[in-house]
Amino acid sequence: MSLDLRSSNIDRLRLSSLLDGVSYLVLLGIAMPLKYMADMPMTVRIVGSLHGLFFLGLCLFLLVALVRKQLSFGWCVIVFVCALIPFAPFFLDRKLREKK
Repeated sequence: MSLDLRSSNIDRLRLSSLLDGVSYLVLLGIAMPLKYMADMPMTVRIVGSLHGLFFLGLCLFLLVALVRKQLSFGWCVIVFVCALIPFAPFFLDRKLREKK
């Protein structure tokens, strides 16, 4: 996976999507069980905050891609919805790589 973060907005969007996807899986698969099974609510606060930051970054890069007309409104909706579904950003990455 090669990403050109200096010049490609789509690559920045891909990276933010992958970071958001990983943080979402960590939140659901590690932090939430630790909160409820090991009585460690701080894990959700920390991982949830990081996930929120990555999600806001994803939204920012989606807006940039939409304004610069690198992605259509329909594609932006697809990327946004995929951010809400676990594992979906990893399947979406292949399609976004083709958009470059």
